[in-house]
Amino acid sequence: MALERTWRDPPDVLGWFSAINHKTIAKRFVLTTFGFFLAGGLIALLMRLQLAVPRNLLVGPDLYNQLFSMHGTTMMFLFAVPVMQAVAMYLIPLMIGARSVAFPRMNAYAYWVFLFGGLMLYTAFLLDIGPDAGWFSYVPLAGPDYSPGKRVDFWAQLVTFTELSALLEAVIIITTVFKLRAPGMTLARTPLFVWAMLVTAFMVLFSMPSVMLASTALIMDRLVGTHFYNPAQNGDVLLWQHLFWFFGHPEVYLIFLPGLGFISAIVPTFARRPIFGYTAMVLALIATGFLAFGLWVHHMFATNLPDLGKSFFTAVSMLIAIPSAVQIFCWIATLATGRLNLKTPLLFVLAFFFILVMGGLTGVMLASVPLDLQVHDTYFVVAHLHYVLLGGAVFPLVGAIYYWYPKFTGRLMSERLGRWNFWLFFIGFNVAFFPMHLLGLQGMPRRVYSYPAEMGWGAMNFIATLGALMIAASVLVFIVNLWRSRRQGEPAGADPWGGGTLEWATASPPSAANFEAIPVVYGCNPVWEAGLRPVGAPIAVGGLAVDAREQLVTSVLDAQPDHRSQFPQPSVWPFVSAVATTVLFVGSIFTPWAVVWGAVPVAVAMTLWFWPRRGETRTHIALEQQP
Repeated sequence: MALERTWRDPPDVLGWFSAINHKTIAKRFVLTTFGFFLAGGLIALLMRLQLAVPRNLLVGPDLYNQLFSMHGTTMMFLFAVPVMQAVAMYLIPLMIGARSVAFPRMNAYAYWVFLFGGLMLYTAFLLDIGPDAGWFSYVPLAGPDYSPGKRVDFWAQLVTFTELSALLEAVIIITTVFKLRAPGMTLARTPLFVWAMLVTAFMVLFSMPSVMLASTALIMDRLVGTHFYNPAQNGDVLLWQHLFWFFGHPEVYLIFLPGLGFISAIVPTFARRPIFGYTAMVLALIATGFLAFGLWVHHMFATNLPDLGKSFFTAVSMLIAIPSAVQIFCWIATLATGRLNLKTPLLFVLAFFFILVMGGLTGVMLASVPLDLQVHDTYFVVAHLHYVLLGGAVFPLVGAIYYWYPKFTGRLMSERLGRWNFWLFFIGFNVAFFPMHLLGLQGMPRRVYSYPAEMGWGAMNFIATLGALMIAASVLVFIVNLWRSRRQGEPAGADPWGGGTLEWATASPPSAANFEAIPVVYGCNPVWEAGLRPVGAPIAVGGLAVDAREQLVTSVLDAQPDHRSQFPQPSVWPFVSAVATTVLFVGSIFTPWAVVWGAVPVAVAMTLWFWPRRGETRTHIALEQQP
């Protein structure tokens, strides 16, 4: 049909590089982030095998330093935040009744920049110049005096790649949610997952410039000879920690909040009733976003900051548990008053409750300065981090993939393999990470490649390694399930779970244009509440051209139709601009002149990208009436 031809990407090879459809870019983003997840997971498994027994010789100290630096960098910068944004890029237009995301070419550019940054990092690692100062690269260890060579420079430039991509994605999400919602979808009717991603996007805008500034100052110290972090020249090493953790602790919630959004989408569907306490849930998400910026000194309790100042951050570290608790109680109330459909996505949700509470309790413990000083830089912190991030983000993410896989592919995943996946992951996770609490309390420091048998840490490390192998087995089952279901899975239909939000009102998988006609919304769960539409009220938007990429733009608060915007056609220039940007960033690792000369091809490519094309602007808006 004409609408499908208008919105689809070109089918040829050049079209593959020119693609801008939000579903195409999102699927590439998801697959790429899961590729990095697998790489980071294999690195983690290698570290666990090294620590399984005392005085193991599987990995030497230099390689181990690169391994733990690559693992943390991969999971934090190349997987956790990008995969959440990628899933959002696929789902948000479907959930709000839009044909596309805002700025589709910028979305493609953000993907290519992300991909090239990750490939740069792993190329450096394979060439034995991967980062070796940790995913946090504390100075002075990461400074020019203690880390000569280019290892830290590749890490610092990776931050520039990924944070540029994340900032662009955040702008796209905010604009899409505020201006492209279907008529009638007021902010008070917006799905909770969309709210979670909106809050996350604003947090990205305020947190990520901090780490970009920090890494740029580090590059300048190393390459140009500045002294931002050199105390001998009136620099300050604690400046790095303040800048990094002002980003680093909000990043925990950049990962955590989308997970909460997944839970808020899954629970109502499998409880077969609307979410309990919608308004309280929205306010809890916003409160978490604000409070997350008052926690960064939580990571600096072992420094010589004033005790009075630390006490304020202790208080906020405990206070932020309140909005999370509000959401947990709302989910429990929804499940308790519903009729449960205990499928695989809901199993991952229930596991999330258990693991999140465990991670939250150890977080409250670490908020106490005296205890934090005792377990700082031990495996207790490693256990807490993984309970919060793996439990608070990866369990909901896997449940979300089982939930939305029918929408992505048109087929259901195997329920039998899904349960094997769940139990291997849940048991393996607790076997791997719970013993680390005990190792930390016994004094085992993190980031050591070996330990003597006399310390008595061997048994717990061996058990943790067995748990890691179980997690690896669960991931293998998950991959097999994905692959088999794509070809042999049961056909899903448009709404196999009986969901209530708009993505279940269109085909599975959706067409290139998402909807044949933009719907008009009358409630928080449009699919469930279709019968509540007033008699004679419009059901869809008319007047949009089928031979041009037209999108309805609506008002921010009430989603009232405002005007039509003609979206751009597919273009190869975002890809070319990303290549030019990569040349600039990689070149600047070796010479500052690359910033000057590398800016020329970037400027040329972006000029051609934005070069205006003749087109027609249409402004007429009409609403179809129900036949």
